[in-house]
Amino acid sequence: MKESLESLAEPLIRTRLELLYNNLSHTQPDYTQLSKESDHYFQNIRQALPEQLNQTLFLYEDTQLSMQTLLEREIYLQGFRDALQLMNELHINSF
Repeated sequence: MKESLESLAEPLIRTRLELLYNNLSHTQPDYTQLSKESDHYFQNIRQALPEQLNQTLFLYEDTQLSMQTLLEREIYLQGFRDALQLMNELHINSF
């Protein structure tokens, strides 16, 4: 049951996170600045590396993005679980 619920929630989570990042990039100047700095530093690293390490850098970046995706999903699901537990506790305490 747990896996089917998570697989059903996956598109919702992905869409919600995309909206959150989009909102962040348009409303938080600090986030936008940090994102630009990060891109700049990564490009500097890419340009400074010898060509034979390009594949390694690509694999590193791909791994980091995969880890970030898993972490975001788990954080979102945990927040959802926490909200359900809080609602349950509030409901129980209201009687």
